[in-house]
Amino acid sequence: MDDSELIARAQAWLAEDPDPETREELAKLIDAEDTEELAARFSGTLQFGTAGLRGELGAGPMRMNRSVVVRAAAGLAAYLKDKGRTGGLVVVGYDARHKSADFARDTAAVMTGAGLRAAVLPRPLPTPVLAFAIRHLGAVAGVEVTASHNPPRDNGYKVYLGDGSQIVPPADAEIAARIDAVATLHDVPRPDSGWETLGDDVLEAYLARTDAVLSPGSPRTARTVYTAMHGVGKETLLAAFARAGFPAPVLVAEQAEPDPDFPTVAFPNPEEPGAMDLSFATARAADPDLIIANDPDADRCAAAVKDGADWRMLRGDEVGALLAAHLVRRGARGTFAESIVSSSLLGRIAGKAGLPYEETLTGFKWIARVDGLRYGYEEALGYCVDPEGVRDKDGITAALLLTELASELKEQGRTLLDLLDDLAVEHGLHATDQLSVRVEDLSLIADAMRRLREQPPTSLAGLPVTKAEDLTRGTETLPPTDGLRYTLDGARVIVRPSGTEPKLKCYLEVVVPVPERSALPAARSEAAERLATIKRDLSAAAGI
Repeated sequence: MDDSELIARAQAWLAEDPDPETREELAKLIDAEDTEELAARFSGTLQFGTAGLRGELGAGPMRMNRSVVVRAAAGLAAYLKDKGRTGGLVVVGYDARHKSADFARDTAAVMTGAGLRAAVLPRPLPTPVLAFAIRHLGAVAGVEVTASHNPPRDNGYKVYLGDGSQIVPPADAEIAARIDAVATLHDVPRPDSGWETLGDDVLEAYLARTDAVLSPGSPRTARTVYTAMHGVGKETLLAAFARAGFPAPVLVAEQAEPDPDFPTVAFPNPEEPGAMDLSFATARAADPDLIIANDPDADRCAAAVKDGADWRMLRGDEVGALLAAHLVRRGARGTFAESIVSSSLLGRIAGKAGLPYEETLTGFKWIARVDGLRYGYEEALGYCVDPEGVRDKDGITAALLLTELASELKEQGRTLLDLLDDLAVEHGLHATDQLSVRVEDLSLIADAMRRLREQPPTSLAGLPVTKAEDLTRGTETLPPTDGLRYTLDGARVIVRPSGTEPKLKCYLEVVVPVPERSALPAARSEAAERLATIKRDLSAAAGI
């Protein structure tokens, strides 16, 4: 569109915007005739998909703001009514990011105006509390306002249906179509009251449910250092640990309280370089058995352990295998599931235990839908250990279960690293790594994917590619998705664009047999060298 059309579109948006802050921001851009910035904000709309909405805060349809949220809520309300859910309950939760409380209140107002019932959680709380509340209260849908571990300037809008799991196709497209059908915000009734603000009953019910993930009478002696990463996890995790009878965690004081600016980290994600530095410093002083970290909305759980003289983060795949082994030893029954980008070790653990095992597409929206699910995990620090309570990843219950396992091992004079060694000897050393490239220009991701499709690698690290799959075509067990999978002799590579961040992600795994415990150091060295070479060769093949 030309400049006059751009200005006219911005003025029309300004006339509807209910937020004085973004109105002022947009008015300044219009007055300055800043067409470059206006084009960035009005060149399209934030796309509603299976991750809901996520984007940078600011004015305009390409940013997260109250106008975009009201449209999203109106689209969701129309979808629910079309499905015969008129009068049903929609539960709304929110984190402590900028504008989260406003977006939650707007959502409740839209639901109320549409003839649905709305209930808002009493304050910023972990995402798993919202996922629990949907099932606990018999709601027809739920909304969590969060951008999880994205940068401070972002916010997001995550939608769950009545089964307590996140939306999947075709619901996402059907909701998106109803959002697009909202012609003007003046058509969306938004009363000033009429919804319920929940008390602490739901939180208490969630905490009572957390008790069920632990074995009665199990040891509760492991001492922890805990960081909430400036998010909303602290109060809920401390309450859960106190109920369980674990020693009170030592807090990483600088990151304990909610702060939407996340002042001590570049990215509030335990996986990002430097994010755990304050936790390590606290642990060096406190000498705990384990470090536990949540991401800002506490649906993910990270862990670090003493390794020699210092501390190291466990990979998500390592924690996933530890929790699986713990549940198997406790006699858990049901299906163990993981996403295709997670370590194949879970399949071997489940197979040896005689348990059903399934692989799904990336994302807990898929894992949560596995029939008979007992345990599910994803390498990006997401674990579902109580699917009947929370049909999503839950960083609070995962922390409890991991601390129980650390306590049991401590009583035996052993550590989590000892159990990882046991698993390597039993099933082979499964070593994983990731090549993750963050971009400013999204076309670079599309270019890399096209290059790999047009000229797929025939070997990586000297290992021949025995099978190359373009996952956009789907497989016998997986629906289509934008991804590539390469199977090698003793290795596996998956390449896909991130669904929530401007990143190209490449997931690498090598498996090295370990005939006996004494062979572990050599196996680790071989695995590390092979992963590094695969990473180098893949980077060259993708042109990144």
